[in-house]
Amino acid sequence: MLVTEGRSFRREKLKIEVYPTREEAGAAAAEAAATEMKRLGREKEIISIIFATGASQLSTLRALTAIPGLPWERVEGFHMDEYVGIPPEHRASFRRYMRTELTERVRTLRFHEINGNTSSDHECQEYAEALRLAMPQLCLLGIGENGHLAFNDPGVADFEDPLDMKVVDLDSECKQQQVAEGWFASVNDVPAQALTLTIPALLRAPKLIVSVPGSRKAAIVKRTLSEAISTNCPATILRTHPDVTVYLDRESAVELEA
Repeated sequence: MLVTEGRSFRREKLKIEVYPTREEAGAAAAEAAATEMKRLGREKEIISIIFATGASQLSTLRALTAIPGLPWERVEGFHMDEYVGIPPEHRASFRRYMRTELTERVRTLRFHEINGNTSSDHECQEYAEALRLAMPQLCLLGIGENGHLAFNDPGVADFEDPLDMKVVDLDSECKQQQVAEGWFASVNDVPAQALTLTIPALLRAPKLIVSVPGSRKAAIVKRTLSEAISTNCPATILRTHPDVTVYLDRESAVELEA
């Protein structure tokens, strides 16, 4: 029997919730994030959050920024990746995305942008230091069509990475996804490299909220839940985290079995 919307179930430590539409899945993920932000606001002076970008995150971010009464003024924000050499004005720039979808919608305490135009090694070191000092308590993320988390594609993903941020080469499937989502006109336009938070840096956050809607993600959702945990599908490592919930819509859950 295939999994249908309205279902909530587990695969090892991973909790999965399925909703009829992308918008409903995003709203549920946003409500979970809002609840955690309020809880953290009662316990901490500064709330540190890592945010993801991309088409999969739009419904979640737009729902989250529309929820009234959240302590955004105490949020220290980070994003998880950026292309090397891309200007912030480019439509595919994740700095531009974060400004449009987050910091121009709500007023945060501060937001750390990844500058892909400076020395990559220097930017990695500075960003990693800021991340370590902030100790993010919440991470909102997605899963790429090749199973990547941030830009940790299968060929560069390292579950024991000693770094918190690094420069990586993007694989062909990752580049194809960026074109398919409309960020670039062709694969040749996609930058060859990106700066990315590593998998250990992402999983260090105590709570992960994962939004994975759409039919293009159905195959990788199945792989994430069913394959052996390995860097062949980096997202499988999510099954080892103590507090992670994946929010799916009908389309992304279509290949799952109850």
